[in-house]
Amino acid sequence: MVFKNKAIHLIWPTLLLIVLVSNIALYRSSFGIDILPSNSNPVVIGSLIDLTIVAPVLFLAWRRKLNWKYFLSLMAGGLILARFIIPMEYLAPFKMFTLLGFAMEGAIVLLEILLLLTLFKYLPQIIQTVKKSSLPQLFSFSNAVDQKVKKHPLIQVICSEMLMFYYAVCLWKREPVYKENTFTLHRKSSYIAFQVMIIHAIVVETLGIHWWLHEKSLVLSLVLLVINLYSIVLFLGDIQAVRFNPLQIEADRMYISLGLMKRMEIRWDDIEEIIEDRSILERRLQKDTIEFVTRDLEKVYPDIIIKFKYPVEATLLMGVKKKYERVAIRVDEPERFKQTLRSRL
Repeated sequence: MVFKNKAIHLIWPTLLLIVLVSNIALYRSSFGIDILPSNSNPVVIGSLIDLTIVAPVLFLAWRRKLNWKYFLSLMAGGLILARFIIPMEYLAPFKMFTLLGFAMEGAIVLLEILLLLTLFKYLPQIIQTVKKSSLPQLFSFSNAVDQKVKKHPLIQVICSEMLMFYYAVCLWKREPVYKENTFTLHRKSSYIAFQVMIIHAIVVETLGIHWWLHEKSLVLSLVLLVINLYSIVLFLGDIQAVRFNPLQIEADRMYISLGLMKRMEIRWDDIEEIIEDRSILERRLQKDTIEFVTRDLEKVYPDIIIKFKYPVEATLLMGVKKKYERVAIRVDEPERFKQTLRSRL
């Protein structure tokens, strides 16, 4: 059954690839040009339908995102793509359609710029709200942004990047403060050591490969340098986010995060069952389970697995949202955590 579902899911990207490759071959190969009729307008119309309707529908089916705004954006992108795939000698009668695509994309970009301006307009108020909040900053910042600015994927990405640079740069002179209702996930593990090792490996790779690649391809070496620098900032920010955002217990819910990579808000009313059976905890985790377990030198297992009554949403890197039916948790003080959890439930 799993294999069948995967096969069905692969149909959409396969069909999308066929549509794109067939249109490129039709106009950009000698064979395709030879089979074009003298009156190519009907063929061009078919290609425009492929790129502006068929391809977007296949992409949405593949990504499982049924959204009219997203579909219109993909249509505009299809019109722009047609401008590059179809030679102008064939596309000339339909030039206005491709210009419409550029106009639509321009309007979308303008709206996104206005959203960003709105974010920066309310940023001082957002920062003040975060300072007054008792919640972990990863959650209080996200909540404050949602209250002031309309939810949008671009806003989520920008806010994720702002948090990354904030934790990577601004907190090195401060020490985290842990309270009675907080539980750390990293102090009895090698998680931070692993992150430091990765940063060290990136630095060595940058120094070694960058100068060698610089002589071969300047552009490629600069791209690699930017990617490596971004990766270092990401891992530094992740280390600080783990230190300054422990699991926090509140009256009606708990807030749990593992650095910048994932976070989750769990209401007590959402919990159906708490699993503590070691034989279950030491099994391989299912795909519907999100894991808040820090890496260590040896194999480690969660202290508990929480099963939800229905799928609960988690926030991943770049603000990506995904729902899970279970959550696996490992903390530095498992007995105190279990006792606190039982008292809340």
